[in-house]
Amino acid sequence: MNRGPNSRNDQIGLPRSRLKSIRLLNEFLKAHCKIEEQEHTIAQLKSGMEALGATLKAQAAQIQKVSAQLEVSKPAPQMALNNQ
Repeated sequence: MNRGPNSRNDQIGLPRSRLKSIRLLNEFLKAHCKIEEQEHTIAQLKSGMEALGATLKAQAAQIQKVSAQLEVSKPAPQMALNNQ
């Protein structure tokens, strides 16, 4: 960057300290936007995890119900007679 007396920023009359403050503010705002985007993504992921957890619980309940039905429908063991 040209820091001489004829640089563009000197021509518009902004002191270097003011330009530095503007740059720092710009960097802060960019970082803040990035953090907000990340927070939004995290919220979406949490919501998705909650939905998956609910689905998993429902499927576990269905599995238990079917397992119980299978146990009830099994034929009772029969004793074999051995006639000799």
